[in-house]
Amino acid sequence: MRLDLGLLQAVAAVAKAGGFREAARVTGSNASRLSDAVRRAEQQLGVRLFHRSTRTVVLTEVGRTLMDRLLPAMSEVDAALDDINRYRETPAGTLRLHVPVSASRLVLPAIVPAFLARYPDIQLDIVAESNVQDVFREGCDAGIRYDECLEQDMVALPIGPRQQRFAVAAAPAYLDRNGRPEHPHDLLHHRCIRGRYATGVTPEWEFEREGEIIRIQVNGPLVLSIGSAMDLAVATAIAGGGIVYLFEEWLRPAIDSGALEAILTPWWLPFTGPYLYYSQRRLTPAPLKAFIDFVREQGQ
Repeated sequence: MRLDLGLLQAVAAVAKAGGFREAARVTGSNASRLSDAVRRAEQQLGVRLFHRSTRTVVLTEVGRTLMDRLLPAMSEVDAALDDINRYRETPAGTLRLHVPVSASRLVLPAIVPAFLARYPDIQLDIVAESNVQDVFREGCDAGIRYDECLEQDMVALPIGPRQQRFAVAAAPAYLDRNGRPEHPHDLLHHRCIRGRYATGVTPEWEFEREGEIIRIQVNGPLVLSIGSAMDLAVATAIAGGGIVYLFEEWLRPAIDSGALEAILTPWWLPFTGPYLYYSQRRLTPAPLKAFIDFVREQGQ
């Protein structure tokens, strides 16, 4: 019995994702195309591989048996195809990275254009979102994180500026009306623009000066999801809506232009720059190896 490899890949994608929509999101396909591929695979095999309902897609017993044998074999196929990259002048394939929004805005713009220019046969797929710990979510090959505790088998490679700071700023007009804070505790009497994690936690604003650390739970009229919504935080601060606390590099253009005024600068909290994380247990695909070597070269 012969079955088109593309149909098997569709079946495997749906099985791993647990549904057509999620599989479509991970693979960059669409749900109807995957559903049709699974239907054709079932027709050719003469068995039902999934139990389908309006809410769930679950492997049948036959489907689980097939996946137990098929997934390791497909991994070997992927590894064999990737191994061919060694015989090419330049590596090819897809590199999928999972990164926080801040890294996509502040770190990758200095790296990605030059990397793609050097490796025109590599397709770089960036999944940018905040509040996610799992580097390999969405089927990613590697991820960027800010000095977090991950599994012991993960390799951490410095990427981007090594020293960063959290900055505080507000529009000059706002400060003229409400006064300029001279100590972090003064922020308790100001309108502050706050961020909130997906867990619902609103983090404290943290400051440090000469070894003294101060953490404050501020208040204000606007709370935003941490990530891409922070552009709205900056725009609101520029419009005089309150004080914003964010990565210095994110606020620097507005501070340099005068749209925002830096405050409490002696208290700005420094922190270590991000790392590229990848597993030392997994086979390193050629596109990821090229990216790792490129990042190391940039850091020299």
